[in-house]
Amino acid sequence: MAHPRLAVDGVLLLEGRLLTVLRGNPPFRGMHALPGGRVELGEPIELAMRREFEEETGLVVEIAGLVGVYSNPGRDPRGHTVAIAYALRRVGGKLGAGSDAAQIELVDPHHLPPMAFDHADIVRDFLEGGQRYD
Repeated sequence: MAHPRLAVDGVLLLEGRLLTVLRGNPPFRGMHALPGGRVELGEPIELAMRREFEEETGLVVEIAGLVGVYSNPGRDPRGHTVAIAYALRRVGGKLGAGSDAAQIELVDPHHLPPMAFDHADIVRDFLEGGQRYD
C-alpha cells in the first residue's frame, strides 16, 4: 500500500536575508529552494531537519518554531510528499553548499526569485507569522 512520503524544509534568515539553495538535482534543477529533504525511516523529524540543513548548507541549526505542514499531493512531482516546515536559528557551522545543493544564495524574503515546490508559500507563511529568528 502506497503512502505519502515525509519531508522537512527549513527557513533561516541571516541578517534579514533568506538562505536558499540552488537545486543541483531534478526536479526543479537550478531553481531556488529551501534547504531540506526526506525524513529517513526511524529518524525523528527534528533530527532530520537539522541533518538535512547541515548536509546542504554546512550550518548547524536549532528549531525555533513551526511554520506549517504542507500536504498538497501535487507539491512534489516525484509523488505525494508531506513537508513540515520549520523556522530555524543558526548555532554554528560554516556556510557552504553540499549534498544536492549546487549553490547557496541569500535572497530578499520579500522579493523572492522563482522557488521550487511550494517553497514561496512556506516563506510567505513564515513572514505572515511575524516572527524573526535571525
